[in-house]
Amino acid sequence: MRVIIQRAKAASCTVDNKVVSEIKNGYLLLVGLTHTDTLKDVEYLAKRIAKIRLFEDENGKMNKSILELNYEILSISQFTLYANTLKGNRPSFTKAMASKEAKNLYETLAKILNEEYHIKTFNGIFGEYMEISLINDGPVTITLESK
Repeated sequence: MRVIIQRAKAASCTVDNKVVSEIKNGYLLLVGLTHTDTLKDVEYLAKRIAKIRLFEDENGKMNKSILELNYEILSISQFTLYANTLKGNRPSFTKAMASKEAKNLYETLAKILNEEYHIKTFNGIFGEYMEISLINDGPVTITLESK
């Protein structure tokens, strides 16, 4: 499992010209799943997302977590994080998890963040064409992987 965290001052997801999810301060997550991912991968990364310290403290050091600041998360499914671009000019997505299984684990990530860590987490619409808007704070962009 691979998650790109972008620290955000604001982020939104639009489908068919309608905003379906939006946050002010927090994280925009781009979430990719591969064939071998399980619930353990999701639980591991949920804990890392909740506890990683990417927000500045009073001394300007990245020393505060999203939990400490009570910020929100916008989570977007992103199968293209497992694109293979080694051959040719067209990416291959054979390393991405099948849609049905990926949707279940993707939704489970938001559920864990909401229920276990009490972080308000909003999803995009899985499998739909989405337009994502982001005001990146910093910019700060971090990649987390479960393996």
